Amino acid sequence: MRVLVLYAHPCGESFAAALHTRAVAVLRSAGHEVDDCDLYAENFQPVLTAEERRAYDDPARNTGPVAGYVERLRKAEALVIMCPVWNYGFPAILKGYFDRVFLPGVSFHIVDGRTKGCLHNIRKVVAVTSYGGSRWAAFLLGDPPRRLVMRMLRGAVKPFAPFRYLAHYSMNESTERTRAAFLRRVEAAFARF
Repeated sequence: MRVLVLYAHPCGESFAAALHTRAVAVLRSAGHEVDDCDLYAENFQPVLTAEERRAYDDPARNTGPVAGYVERLRKAEALVIMCPVWNYGFPAILKGYFDRVFLPGVSFHIVDGRTKGCLHNIRKVVAVTSYGGSRWAAFLLGDPPRRLVMRMLRGAVKPFAPFRYLAHYSMNESTERTRAAFLRRVEAAFARF
């Protein structure tokens, strides 16, 4: 399976980096073709420009500035999102990826004023993330990252595609043992991918 891994963390020594490295290795060892898109390493520019916004609704013009990223997304059969949750949201670079790459004509069409997903090449979605706070705190705040993955992306990809959301909560109080247990959980999930 062709797997696009969207990774967003600036620090190579982070727990997110360890999760990313291990997930990519497990996917490759299982025979998957991995397109490892490290947004920081690729210096992805997350800011939607005025000209891009003006062309946003025009599928003939809107992909120009991000054509390479659009092509990679369209080639993928599975999407893996790997990042921390900061301030109960995705890192700005990842949010910018969604703003600039998930465009009309790429991830959705507008039909009679309503959006209709068109990334039907994506047949599976997995998100791996960590939160500084507890699951309860995330729940009380509506857990925007989980909702984005489990609702917005579900509407963009192939209908009935399986989704998985793996989150390590309470990173601010984590221990070597809790991090190792979560790493094993992630490894197991990707070994069965």
